[in-house]
Amino acid sequence: MGNPCVLVIPFPAQGHVIPLMELSQWLVKHGIRITFVNTDDKHKHVTDALAMKDGVGNQIHLVSVPQGPEFPEISGQLTEKLVEVVSCLRPRKVGELIEKINASDGDKITCILSDPILKWAMEIAVEKRIKPAAFYCASATQMLLRSGIQKLIDDGIVDEDDTAP
Repeated sequence: MGNPCVLVIPFPAQGHVIPLMELSQWLVKHGIRITFVNTDDKHKHVTDALAMKDGVGNQIHLVSVPQGPEFPEISGQLTEKLVEVVSCLRPRKVGELIEKINASDGDKITCILSDPILKWAMEIAVEKRIKPAAFYCASATQMLLRSGIQKLIDDGIVDEDDTAP
């Protein structure tokens, strides 16, 4: 068996793609093979940016999958519609990509590293018996706050409409 091979799947927004690409570049320097999955519309931006990197860019295998129906560019807002659109088409295409990679003579996918917004990526990992890992692109403080929202609702501090009772 060769080096570990990680399939990296960012949420298709700049604030998610860049941190996962930077982590991928670091992993490559430590002997881990990376296949970086991007949506068609973000693929050229990532390809162009990697071409400017010395010694690392050519070690990351870039692939793109269709994003789904067209939607307007969203500036700084993560909407439920965007999550819904991404969740419709990408899981099937990513599953097909994993099958294709694992059927080849090369290294098999040993880990799926994704944005935690993409719960389906973790489900695919579990289904295919591949180690799942999530990388939260925002601060640890934000992750802690988000994880405590349900407790605030359960304790009656805020209601489900995010207002104090």
